[in-house]
Amino acid sequence: MTTKTVYLAGPITGLTYAGSTDWRKYAAANFLPGIRGLSPMRAKEYLASLPVISADLGSGYDVDHPIAKVLSGSRGIMTRDYFDCSGCNVVLANLLGATEPSLGTTMEMAWCYGHRVPLVVAMEPEGNPHEHPMLREAFGYRVETLDKAITVVNAILGAYVGDGKFPGQA
Repeated sequence: MTTKTVYLAGPITGLTYAGSTDWRKYAAANFLPGIRGLSPMRAKEYLASLPVISADLGSGYDVDHPIAKVLSGSRGIMTRDYFDCSGCNVVLANLLGATEPSLGTTMEMAWCYGHRVPLVVAMEPEGNPHEHPMLREAFGYRVETLDKAITVVNAILGAYVGDGKFPGQA
């Protein structure tokens, strides 16, 4: 069986650790076997101690972890997220409930467009701060729920990882 990778993009700044990881765990658990979710929060469990996550953690916060400032500083975030977005098979961006634009996620969406990586976006039909003509053109697929986004990812990659059937399908 071939393994395919889905990068799980979405807002992090201003959220709690759980708020930025729970939906990613849910999505990864609902992909077909052979489809792996890749989170920008991996190996960053040390952020769970913060009340909210700030935009540039590497420049002045107190977390007792040997590489926290390297992984969570601006260069570390940019380097790994670019590597992930440009090398994965699909990006799923969850923008549901965003109250302000996620600048990091918009960068990731631009990288997808530039590298022709399919982008599946979960976003409200209106009122989301990511509603912009250029972003809309970068979206390969746009749906209104996370579950529908997961279904689209499974539809895109299912034939590559097995029989292409959706969970629960005979």
